[in-house]
Amino acid sequence: MFEKLKRNRKKKRELRKYKEKITKNFKDLKHLRKLTKEQEKEVQDFYQGMIGQKIPLYSHEYFYSRTGVFNKAYVPTNIYACEILPKANDHSLLKAYGDKNMCDLLFPNENIAHTILKNMNGYFYFEGNPVSKEDAISLCSNLDRVIIKPSRESQGHGVQLFSSKDGKTTLDGLTVEDLFKQYKKNFLVQECVKQHERMAALNPTSVNTLRILSYRSGMEVLIIYSVVRIGRLNQVIDNQCSGGISTTISKDGKLGKEAFGGYSEDNIVKTDTGIVLEGYQLPSYDKAIELVKRLHLRLPFFNLVGWDVAIEESGEPVLIEFNTNPGLSQSAFCSGMGGYTERIIKELWPRPNTWLKD
Repeated sequence: MFEKLKRNRKKKRELRKYKEKITKNFKDLKHLRKLTKEQEKEVQDFYQGMIGQKIPLYSHEYFYSRTGVFNKAYVPTNIYACEILPKANDHSLLKAYGDKNMCDLLFPNENIAHTILKNMNGYFYFEGNPVSKEDAISLCSNLDRVIIKPSRESQGHGVQLFSSKDGKTTLDGLTVEDLFKQYKKNFLVQECVKQHERMAALNPTSVNTLRILSYRSGMEVLIIYSVVRIGRLNQVIDNQCSGGISTTISKDGKLGKEAFGGYSEDNIVKTDTGIVLEGYQLPSYDKAIELVKRLHLRLPFFNLVGWDVAIEESGEPVLIEFNTNPGLSQSAFCSGMGGYTERIIKELWPRPNTWLKD
């Protein structure tokens, strides 16, 4: 009984945290739109038909205000994070499978961004082989344009581009040893992907990736949506939460009309390089979708997965990383989970919440 009360209190705290975050961001929007009584009824009827209860409407008002598009299928961020995701994915395995250092181990013989060095729980591995810290520093003393990033962080936190020569890096005069001390443990050094010219045209200083959200239902993998994430001028990171922008991708690989950045930067129609987003054709989109569908079937404990895929110079898709705790790009997509929202929620709602289980 006591454990159940603790879990319920924890759940209420998390639900409140997500609500406070989105309502805080709501105040910074240029246009504040309230739902009409008819829209409120449409949303509540939709959700009561799926989960048998009413939902808070702040997410619908927030995304309606950002996009100018009303959609009953927006998903409240706290319900998504605290109910839908832990019903879809085994919460107890998130950290292990979500570690970016596991990516190439889980998907051997697939086109994965090449990791030069891993630090896993303080242990170093160079090209897959265990090495001492001293050898790791020496082996990384002369590298050209590589990415270093934490292996257990998301949203672009801690991602840096650097080169090294004779043990000195291009990052504020730090040595390789200094850099490794900064990251402490659980990080990786990865080759920087040389992207296709059409992807580079969107922003040449960042690797601009496709974020594809997929849902597994039995042997079927559904593509909920795809967005392209584009960095800003002279920035390395493309993630929307870290300064980049994102817009939807149609089924034939063309970009949507507008992009969104941060929590309140809206209705961007051109990249910083001057590319008009609407109708811009991405290369090899169909190949990227094929890759995601194939890989998702190898993850039996996770039914909702976010995939970050780049397109190489050759036009081949390459997996940068995957996320077992993905957010929803509801601004760019103008929906929660699109036409699959009702199906997915109805399938998941009866399942146990793995975040709250004993």
